[in-house]
Amino acid sequence: MTAKRPPSVLDDPGLRAAAARISSPVEDPEGLAARLAWSVLSEPGEATAGALISECGPAAALRIVEDVVAGLPVPEIQGVLARDLVDMSKRWQPRLHPPMIADVARAAARSALTLLAPEGAGWPARVDDLGAHRPLALWVRGDAAALSSTERSAALVGARAATPYGEHVAGALAADLVDGGVAIVSGGAYGVDGAAHRAALGAGGTTVAFVAGGADRVYPAAHANLFQRIADQGAVVSEVAPGGPPTKWRFLQRNRLIAAAAAATVVVEAGWRSGSLNTAGHAAALGRPLGAVPGPVTSSTSEGCHRLLREFDATCITRPTDVLELIGDWDTGGDRRGEDRPHPDAIRVRDALGVRAWRTLDDVARRSGLSLAEVQAQLGLLALEGRAEASVDGWRLVREG
Repeated sequence: MTAKRPPSVLDDPGLRAAAARISSPVEDPEGLAARLAWSVLSEPGEATAGALISECGPAAALRIVEDVVAGLPVPEIQGVLARDLVDMSKRWQPRLHPPMIADVARAAARSALTLLAPEGAGWPARVDDLGAHRPLALWVRGDAAALSSTERSAALVGARAATPYGEHVAGALAADLVDGGVAIVSGGAYGVDGAAHRAALGAGGTTVAFVAGGADRVYPAAHANLFQRIADQGAVVSEVAPGGPPTKWRFLQRNRLIAAAAAATVVVEAGWRSGSLNTAGHAAALGRPLGAVPGPVTSSTSEGCHRLLREFDATCITRPTDVLELIGDWDTGGDRRGEDRPHPDAIRVRDALGVRAWRTLDDVARRSGLSLAEVQAQLGLLALEGRAEASVDGWRLVREG
């Protein structure tokens, strides 16, 4: 006997009424309810959910999961293995209850959170580079428009148990960068994160904190006042549904959002096994510019930064202009808010080069995703500007200073 198709949670009157109270630029009520449901069902970064939604849309994807849970035949979906869909549906089933999802919607409304989704306005396009691992929705406490400022931004991350040196450098970099119109992205934690956020706020700039729990929660608790100030002047953002607790897995997944949302990532201070190196790894995997601040050779809290400089070709950061170069503001003289920006292809070619290793045209083309002709054109311009040099071994950037 064939299993009967179950009623969908999207048809539940209580859930629909609760979802309607959520602030969101998503205009489709069913799509909004589906994004709400998916933020409850799925843990951050689950590729099966991401692939399923990308192929079918959030509402249709949710109904497919409900059918699979009910024992109906598993459909063939491009990019999604049937066994993965069955296994993940079993994981999602315990959360697939309208009252539970409606409670999350009501919590979001009480906390004045905004839900952003890829099909609505205000979505930070950079996170789409995460592919199937991109967030299914983002919950924002504060000004959702602040996420648009991450188009010109720097992530400043580092040790929770930061030294006075690390906190001083983080604060100095953040203050000077926001003075140049750059938004500061970080994770709201103790140490380097907190110093960067506070300096950005003190300088009157925009700062965005990506957190591992719900955007309505405060962790660490001692940062309650800081989070309120961030929400007043920027945004506290999470892909975890309101009320969700921060867990180790969610912290690690949160790091990928910091790396994806920012134009460049700078590790200010980090030990050999610091979680900030996880953020740096995500930035490198995404092809984002990566920088590290050197510290005393005797300091264990700078071992991670030295490792990035030595083993991962991170750019050495000693001043704010170094960070501006990472995000593409090469001309650091005069007004840094100017509209005279380098061509996107030039940025991609420069990102594909290093100051030590010589790279062939083919290698630069592969790394930049451009054609050989486009690469040759941009390399010629860089050479004329004195920013790149050629030899029989290939091309590399000219070390400044």
